[in-house]
Amino acid sequence: MREWLVLLGFSLLATHELDAMTQSEWRLLFVLRALPEPLARDLFVVLHVPLFAVLIALLWHASARVRSASRTVFAGFLVVHAAIHHRLSDHPLYQFDGILSQGLIFGAAVAGALFLLSCWPGADRLSRGSIAAHHKNAADRHP
Repeated sequence: MREWLVLLGFSLLATHELDAMTQSEWRLLFVLRALPEPLARDLFVVLHVPLFAVLIALLWHASARVRSASRTVFAGFLVVHAAIHHRLSDHPLYQFDGILSQGLIFGAAVAGALFLLSCWPGADRLSRGSIAAHHKNAADRHP
């Protein structure tokens, strides 16, 4: 399940970045908003090449330790990213109001949050068995 949550979060973020081009997101970013419009737009696009190359390299790294740490940080980023978008939603240049934009941003945050919850101690025990079996055992202990 965790692998699918990473894939879903990554796919939603990548698609959000496509949507971000149509919403001129660079106008909200601290460094890029100070640059001339054509340069800011082009840098926004070009900087995503190394960003996604590094993300792919880390999220699917050969080392389980690197992969695990990277996925945890990435999942946390997805949640924080949505919080930043929420915080910016009143900004006059913010244009991510549509259902598509909101779905991509907050869908990625849900995937990130579910990933983080799946890492919580005891989460494997519940998902490997079943929640019903867990409740049955609890009911047997407390008749």
